[in-house]
Amino acid sequence: MITFIKKHLSVFLLVISFSSTAAVTPDVLLANVYDADKVNINDYLVSEKYDGIRAIWTGNKLVTRNGHLIHAPVWFTAPLPDVWLDGELWTKRQDFANLSGIVRTHQPNDSEWHTVSYQVFDMPDATLPFSQRYQNYAGLVTQINAEHIRAVKQRRFTDNHQLSLFMDELVAKGAEGVMLHLALATHKAGRSDALLKLKPYLDAEAVVIAHFPGKGKYKNMLGALKVRNAEGVEFKIGSGFSDKQRQFPPAIGSTITYKYHGFTKNGLPRFASFLHERVPL
Repeated sequence: MITFIKKHLSVFLLVISFSSTAAVTPDVLLANVYDADKVNINDYLVSEKYDGIRAIWTGNKLVTRNGHLIHAPVWFTAPLPDVWLDGELWTKRQDFANLSGIVRTHQPNDSEWHTVSYQVFDMPDATLPFSQRYQNYAGLVTQINAEHIRAVKQRRFTDNHQLSLFMDELVAKGAEGVMLHLALATHKAGRSDALLKLKPYLDAEAVVIAHFPGKGKYKNMLGALKVRNAEGVEFKIGSGFSDKQRQFPPAIGSTITYKYHGFTKNGLPRFASFLHERVPL
């Protein structure tokens, strides 16, 4: 099985090189936002959206979406073969802050890494549709037979109601949402409708530009952040923080991800709430 896949993947040219001195952004699929009015759900395979850290196995090293080396223990990557895989490093739902602390440490902590799994969701090949790539990575993970290397299960739905029920069930358990892969699409880097994300809320990134002190039970801690998003809109975010994050808030100049539910009449994100700080890898 692995020999067959390696031979088949030889036609796929990975047009990037990774060096120890400079990070090179790997060619990966990026997701558009799901729109029920534009999408035929029958054309897609659906899986849980894991709130983890995107990790690309190049065949000999594990790197982030931005090409930075992930310092995983040798035992963690040892079972992986010399083919390109795409996936998510993940511990459990609602655990991103803990996961990011584990992954960005340059001296990996074995006991902490034993809580991390590699959720493989693609095996890139420019000649194969995703439906075949799914079969390939699922078969490969079975061959690897390592507890921490897992194949993300893909499902099919016949209508948007079934999709909504599936997502609602996952979200009720703490999941972030779902991902949709166009079954007949071959692998092509960049953002397109070949990959879609669906969440019960919208999210975006913003740069922290100021801290505001808390009051009452949050006295001597963070009360709110003032941030500026990509459109240049400035606003405050005062919810979504743990007590620890209020004690040690994201630094001014750092980038955070926030969730929101549409916009106010003044163009501000409605009900903006902190999700997490972008991992500085």
